[in-house]
Amino acid sequence: MRTRLTDALAGEARQVAETALRACVHCGMCNATCPTYQLTGEELMGPRGRIYLMKQALEGEPVTDLTREALDACLGCRACETTCPSGVEYHRLFEVGQAAVLEAAPRPAAGRLQRAAIRALALSPAFGFLSGLGRALRPVLPRALKDKVPPAPGPADRAPVRHARRMVLLTGCVQSGAAPHFNAAAARILDRFGISLVEAPQAGCCGAVPGHLDAREKARTLARRNLDAWAPLLDDGAEAVLATSSGCGAYLHDYPDLLRDDPAYADLARRLADRVRDPVEIMEALPLEAATPPARPRIAVHEPCSLQHGLKLAGRIPALLRRLGYDPQPVADGHLCCGSAGAWSLLNPEMAGRLAEGRIAALTSGAPNAVFTANIGCWMHLSAHAPAPLRHWLEAIEDVLPPAR
Repeated sequence: MRTRLTDALAGEARQVAETALRACVHCGMCNATCPTYQLTGEELMGPRGRIYLMKQALEGEPVTDLTREALDACLGCRACETTCPSGVEYHRLFEVGQAAVLEAAPRPAAGRLQRAAIRALALSPAFGFLSGLGRALRPVLPRALKDKVPPAPGPADRAPVRHARRMVLLTGCVQSGAAPHFNAAAARILDRFGISLVEAPQAGCCGAVPGHLDAREKARTLARRNLDAWAPLLDDGAEAVLATSSGCGAYLHDYPDLLRDDPAYADLARRLADRVRDPVEIMEALPLEAATPPARPRIAVHEPCSLQHGLKLAGRIPALLRRLGYDPQPVADGHLCCGSAGAWSLLNPEMAGRLAEGRIAALTSGAPNAVFTANIGCWMHLSAHAPAPLRHWLEAIEDVLPPAR
């Protein structure tokens, strides 16, 4: 694709845009795996159409509200990247293109306030309390609010820090309030195998929530805070940074892009990204074969977009659970997004609901005894549409381990 980018675009952002736009050959294969294109059939609601719109904006052509709305409808699932035969890094182009579009066609005040409110709620220390209050009031809440209340978390008791072998654990923001049992399960499992998970009190949100909601500078601030908090622990021998939600892990891997123009943190961001691990990468190396076979092995595994297309770990959780005696059922169209996409489900509830219903139908078609996922947003979003509670896949591992000593 030929480009005539405006002179206002400079530095690495210009290089990112030129590389992505030149790589695109207009084949349209990306549309075949794009959730919004599958729902609407509209060209501008697919990656190829959005790339054309971003190209126009980056070349200085007039930008309308239609362009901004088409980009806002993108879930950021990155299925198009997995599908693309030309290797177009759509998510990097999207970051540059959306910034240009928002500069030319700013959001109305209502849209800005909505995103600011979501950011404030997600990052609030009171999120856990509010989640509990929502569950208590669920019977009297209207359906629209009832579906947004997180399900009750599982056991959150933590193993003590007692081993020489250590890894750093991302606490998160929404997850620490709504699903502390994700991290607790990881800590209990790894404790059995001589690994302690440590936290840095100064660390917190990975930055994904503000980063996806028009607050990239806030995301950079959070990233710098996390890097400052984790660097001493890594320098002191911690092996890795572990993120039990795949969306957070994928965003940590993107820190080098987020901080590419920051000379004080760019190198540290690259070094951290090399040390980020998803739990499945750690669990695969553990001697889990000694586990007791599951009593009800028939399960379904939801593999979030961030796991498949962001972290490139598709298929590895089902394979690991199969090793432990589980029988993961086939899930049709497993590449399609569930509609969570961070805060996207709050901003696009109708389409998000349709995508969730499609995923639940696919996940339950094989009549599994349980459904497991790997990301906090997907867990919350799908739970509102699921006939039975969803669980984190780490809980499936803990279920079959012998009693802790």
